[in-house]
Amino acid sequence: MLDVTKALAEAQHDPEGNMYELGQWSPLVAQRQAAAEGLYLSDAHWEIIIYLRERYRKHGNAHHAREVLKELEDKFGEGKGRRPLYGLFPGGPVSQGCRLAGLPAPPYASDPSFGSVQ
Repeated sequence: MLDVTKALAEAQHDPEGNMYELGQWSPLVAQRQAAAEGLYLSDAHWEIIIYLRERYRKHGNAHHAREVLKELEDKFGEGKGRRPLYGLFPGGPVSQGCRLAGLPAPPYASDPSFGSVQ
């Protein structure tokens, strides 16, 4: 039987918190990571997380975070641009969304020189 606590403790992460081994992801891992970041995952969060995982499965990692943000904005922005996405993922819809989806963030997902979104 899998000891989830032990598996989480042994999971390898990069400095930004993204898991190296994609096979270690599960919805439980995402829920625990979200709780650690102060988020409760609603259906809207899960739609985006599933979309990000499916996108990664089909196309691999994007060349630029802007591509992913544009796709998320078109699909989930409700015609209001990025504001609803940042409401769901205050740490950034691409960087925090990928982290919770257990995916590597695409290049330029966060720019420390630009400032914080939190």
